[in-house]
Amino acid sequence: MTRVAFALFLVAVVAVSVLALTGEPGRASMEWMGWRVEMTAAAAALLTLFSALMFTLLWRGVIWIVEAPRRAARARAEAKRKQAIEALSRGFLAVAAGDGSEARRLAQKSSELAEDAPALVRVLAAQAAEAAGDRGAAKSAYNAMLGFPEMRLAGLRCLMLAAQAEGDRQTAIRHAETAYGLARTARWAWRALLEARLEAGDWAAALQLVQGALERKIVSPVVAERSRAALLAASAASLVNADDPKTRAQALDFATQSVKLKPDFAPGVVMAARLLAEDGKTAKAGGLIETAWKAEPHPALWLAYRDLKTNETPKARAQRLAALAAMKPEARESRLLRVESALIGGDPVAARAAARLLDDEAPTARFAGLMARVAAANGDADEARAWIARGVAAPQEPDWSDLDPEGLAFAYQRDDWARLAVSYAETGQLIHPRHERRERTMNDLPELPSAYAESTPFIRAAETGGALMPIPDDPGVYDAPLVTDPPEGGPAPRRNSGARRRLPSGSRAAK
Repeated sequence: MTRVAFALFLVAVVAVSVLALTGEPGRASMEWMGWRVEMTAAAAALLTLFSALMFTLLWRGVIWIVEAPRRAARARAEAKRKQAIEALSRGFLAVAAGDGSEARRLAQKSSELAEDAPALVRVLAAQAAEAAGDRGAAKSAYNAMLGFPEMRLAGLRCLMLAAQAEGDRQTAIRHAETAYGLARTARWAWRALLEARLEAGDWAAALQLVQGALERKIVSPVVAERSRAALLAASAASLVNADDPKTRAQALDFATQSVKLKPDFAPGVVMAARLLAEDGKTAKAGGLIETAWKAEPHPALWLAYRDLKTNETPKARAQRLAALAAMKPEARESRLLRVESALIGGDPVAARAAARLLDDEAPTARFAGLMARVAAANGDADEARAWIARGVAAPQEPDWSDLDPEGLAFAYQRDDWARLAVSYAETGQLIHPRHERRERTMNDLPELPSAYAESTPFIRAAETGGALMPIPDDPGVYDAPLVTDPPEGGPAPRRNSGARRRLPSGSRAAK
């Protein structure tokens, strides 16, 4: 206000000065208690403005003196607030550093200083007690937070985490349920409830939670779709071995719903195809597998496709599998399947030709086993042994480790399905529990002898006691002279210890 008055005074002074300089200053007179004052109008105007300015300054000075105590109180409060903020900041840093005693000291100091941030003080006190290892004090502080509407959700989450740390799952779930009912966007509460339902194998309740999370916009539609597909497949897996026809029909319904949501989800497709084939609907089952193969080839798909028909010749089966591989020829699984189909059809030459396209593949155990089978089918036992040796030390292949060529694919336990549902929902990738548990080894290896065939002339001579034939260093030289029996009484001829032993590549019956 003082600045405004001073500015108006300056403007008036300029205006009066301009008026006086024009040559028409005017006259002004005043009589008061016998006094008579006469002056120019410009001087009177300036005197009035100056008096007004002085009165304004005097009034502001009086106000400043009167408000001095209040101003001092505000300064003290501001200093106290800054000290409280500093204590809170240092206290949270002490909690982060794990210094419980320092955090509790700063929490006590901030509670004495802070007047406008009780929520932060309570949170610091609770976390300081937890950092100091005083769980009782921490729980008391968290419970005290429940009495404030703005702090209730934070208190419930902290109580849930404390219960989980103590192993009290029922209490943790109860706190999560309360929080999920309070806040529609409490993702942590939804996740805790979902994990509890998955751990218990309650697939129906988990499906309801996923649907509720989609309605509340806690998860995206893509994540919800993948999660529902996995949970429906898990529901089908829990019913697939039942003897009751109604239960098996329910399992087929769950598996079919899973395929509708995600046509490329291999566990759901394989399960639905198996149930359809058992009901005699092999054409529909084959269509589901073919659609999934075009989207995302998986070895479980071609194994299920192979077993759809059990009354066909190996050649017909090989042609059917080759047709499946041709639906997405550029995929790695399709190139592997062409080798498999040639081996199934008994065509080692075609298998060798298809295997040449896999030369750039990484030497996994599955790849090494496949190449060993190709070599054995072509009569090259030495090459097959070399691939077997490489396969022993090669890493396992996750996709293949989920499968049992002689059993059911994706024969997961309840915990495996729970992990699969979470992993597939979040990343869209399949997990491989058997591979992680190292339950699988290199499979479908050819049956080969563990040693070379003992058929060389050298070994036969040694066994029969006949004449020994030295084996030259150069395998191409066969005209070396025979060693005759030593004369009676003479020293026996010395064997060439430096000569290499030439072994044949032919195989013998497996031991």
